[in-house]
Amino acid sequence: MTQDKPLAAVFRQMKSGMFPPVLENFERGKTIFFPGDPAERVYFLIKGAVKLSRVYEAGEEITVALLRENSVFGVLSLITGHRSDRFYHAVAFTPVELLSVPIERVQRALKEDPELSMVMLTGLSSRILQTEMMIETLAHRDMGSRLVSFLLILCRDFGSPKADGITIDLKLSHQAIAEAIGSTRVTVTRLLGELRSEGMISIHKKKITVHNPVALSQQFA
Repeated sequence: MTQDKPLAAVFRQMKSGMFPPVLENFERGKTIFFPGDPAERVYFLIKGAVKLSRVYEAGEEITVALLRENSVFGVLSLITGHRSDRFYHAVAFTPVELLSVPIERVQRALKEDPELSMVMLTGLSSRILQTEMMIETLAHRDMGSRLVSFLLILCRDFGSPKADGITIDLKLSHQAIAEAIGSTRVTVTRLLGELRSEGMISIHKKKITVHNPVALSQQFA
């Protein structure tokens, strides 16, 4: 059944007609699509992390989701049922590899295999949950609480259990973290230094290990 197939396999099977999937690679920091671009393709993230953000008129850019492997994004046209423009700014947060499929091919696949709708819905639900968690993170006025909340999200979505805690399997610069939580590099550097001195985290080759996520969440609740 379709829902038992990995989503990557479902995307790769969309090969018929004139609309085969395309394998694309983006370096860290490169834009996948801008707000206002025509929404012509649906994306499946094979490797890496993608940042979705909303850009406001004043120039402020707020992160709404940080997508991990096996995520689907760029599906607004499928939901609205008509041609639309991109709502978010999608950027490669790390080097990424993804499959992109034209909207027309995905729509055809959904009609041919109704069970595919449930597979897509599951992927979209995960994305919505991520956005809700990021909104909660950005609701913190205190930057220390905002940083801790963000680290806990990364532990959940990108965490790899180790003997001394959970290592976030992303190489994170202080600037990248600052951009994600709406802070400055100087502030993030100071706050991370405080967490390190308190034994809450350690950093090795830009990878952060949270030694006790439960204690961290309780201390900064």
